[in-house]
Amino acid sequence: MKYILPIIILLFSCSKEKRSDNKGEKMQEFVIAISEYARGIKSDFIIIPQNGAELAFNYMDENDGEHARYLGAIDGIGIEELFYNGDYTPDEERLSMLRKLKNHTKILVSEYVSNNANVPDAVQKNLAEDFICFPRAQNDYDYLYIPDSVVNENANDINKLADAQNYLYLISTGNYATKQDFIQAVAATNFDVVIMDLFFDENEFTMTEINQLKTKADGGKRLVISYMNVGAAEKYRYYWQDGWRVGHPGWLKKKYDGYDDEIWVKFWKKDWSDIIYGDANSYTKKIINAGFDGAYLDNVEAFYFLYFD
Repeated sequence: MKYILPIIILLFSCSKEKRSDNKGEKMQEFVIAISEYARGIKSDFIIIPQNGAELAFNYMDENDGEHARYLGAIDGIGIEELFYNGDYTPDEERLSMLRKLKNHTKILVSEYVSNNANVPDAVQKNLAEDFICFPRAQNDYDYLYIPDSVVNENANDINKLADAQNYLYLISTGNYATKQDFIQAVAATNFDVVIMDLFFDENEFTMTEINQLKTKADGGKRLVISYMNVGAAEKYRYYWQDGWRVGHPGWLKKKYDGYDDEIWVKFWKKDWSDIIYGDANSYTKKIINAGFDGAYLDNVEAFYFLYFD
């Protein structure tokens, strides 16, 4: 019996070592590096990773305590389809994590509700948890539309993400013929936070244009956040080069099922990180130059999809 405890300790230690030396830890460091770079230029720059809530914990395990450096690098966590994934399908595992995290960071939940009659229930379930909610009705799976109403509409000045009571998630611009049409539509709303793309078609929004969006229709200040995909390369972006494909260059790792224009990347590779942050032509610097208040980091859960590769 005297040998059992040392063996258990050794196995536990090896397990911890294995879990810490994985792609989840690499994603934690990647998000932290993006944040440090951006805040080195704009100290109050907002960082919101989407999904991957387990990254906010040591060893990606909610039982091992919060990851202090990661939480210090972000201002919120975006979550898709927590209670509703079409129908009512609550994700209890993620909900448990978010309940532990909500006192440390803002939780933004984008629900997809296939039956419009269930939208009020989706909103109420999130408000009961102190999460802010963007309900997508059945015609808005791809973030194409501005809802007719605003959850918890208010005229407050929103100076930091913690002040927000609602948000608009509008990263698809296909319903608008011109940039100005898009700007006018968003400017006419009272959402506290707007999450949008840096580009209209292939043209970047300018600081003058983004500043038009920083005041709600009721006169209150709001935050404008740029979407940025950090876990998958997108073939329609400015950085894409002719001849690129899965495996060439080598950090283009695998097909993204369901999204023909995206490829999962080895996000820890320098060539990819150079695209995302670090110099004047990097994606993050373009977002800062355009006057956005922060970045919404999509596909941080790439670590999960690449874990066994």
